[in-house]
Amino acid sequence: MKKTFIFLLLGFIQFVNSQELALVKKNSKIGYISKDGSFKIEPQYKSAKSFSEGLAAVEDNGKWGFIDTKGSWLIPASFNNAKDFNSGIAVVQKDKDWVYINTKGEILKAPATEKIFDFTNGVAFIRQGNKVGLINSKLTVVLEPKYDQIKPFENGFARVELNKNWGIINTDGKELVEPAYAEIGNYFKGTTWARKDKTFGLVNGGKFIPVDGAEKIWDFETQDLTYAKKNGKIGFIDLKGNWVILPIYDKGKAFSKNLAPVLVGKKWGYINLKGEFVIEPTYSDAEVFSSNGLAPVKENNWGFINETGKLVIPTQYGITSNGFVIALFVQQDKGFIDGVARVKNEGKWGFLKPDGTVLGNQWFENAELFSQTAEREKKEISVAAESPKAETKTAVKPASKPVTKKKK
Repeated sequence: MKKTFIFLLLGFIQFVNSQELALVKKNSKIGYISKDGSFKIEPQYKSAKSFSEGLAAVEDNGKWGFIDTKGSWLIPASFNNAKDFNSGIAVVQKDKDWVYINTKGEILKAPATEKIFDFTNGVAFIRQGNKVGLINSKLTVVLEPKYDQIKPFENGFARVELNKNWGIINTDGKELVEPAYAEIGNYFKGTTWARKDKTFGLVNGGKFIPVDGAEKIWDFETQDLTYAKKNGKIGFIDLKGNWVILPIYDKGKAFSKNLAPVLVGKKWGYINLKGEFVIEPTYSDAEVFSSNGLAPVKENNWGFINETGKLVIPTQYGITSNGFVIALFVQQDKGFIDGVARVKNEGKWGFLKPDGTVLGNQWFENAELFSQTAEREKKEISVAAESPKAETKTAVKPASKPVTKKKK
């Protein structure tokens, strides 16, 4: 019992540390910096990946292994390729096979599956024939393969397809929304949007509630409102499907900090929960507010405003994908995350602090987010049972060839 407790405590400490390191590239080598802007691990790797659960996959002489947050090798570089750790398990390529390993580097025996998939939210997909199911981190089957497709889990929920209809399950494999819809959204506070035939509406408690005139509904994010389209214009609905802000805008994005970016003509501004402009539409683009109360706005380039609309960081930066990893960028990646925002300036990448100063006064050839996780990367892929090979989740050098026991 005592030994188990120590192991779990160590895992927790490693996870916290991993969130405070960012992968950066300098002089064509990869290293890791801490939140004070200094190098925790000096640039020395040709190929490497971000930390996850206190471990990072790095390449050495053509082989992959794992280092800890001090740069020490915990799992020797003996694999042809390696993915991130999640739930204490990672997928690696050993010779021609993809297999699971634990944090000691020991190969684990998995239930029967035609492909090996990464863990996320404590579960991983298994595929048998044309059907997909789930296993947990104990490598026990929690959902026998029954669905045609399972989308990656988000906050413990996943969209599933069966006979061309969509529903939602949780990580226990329990069906929360029956697969009965042509389209379906994310699961937020027991509610999701869905399309039944040609009608858009909300599903709550197994009941489908049509939304008056809705032509499209977007996912709920952090607040109890989401944007929807009616007669070609954007408005906002609540969790009951009521139009609380009339559809009069050309485009819109999610509410955060009780403010939402909307487009009128060719300019973006921000409205409050009453649909009133708090920040007049003057920008060529705008993103949602981060938890620290700053939002990216664009003139010719990007800067940041506060909740009163004051420009606190000049519009002189780039904030879009740097092409360093194979991953799309979600909304929150374009703002402040855990106290810093990744930006591009004159071809170099760095991190801004809320006061506009550059973290460590350093710029890099490439840089990854401090808060980057396996869950965010998994948002951009889909697991289809009929697919000839699984999708790739991350990598500086992703695997691409089919193998006998495959993974992305």
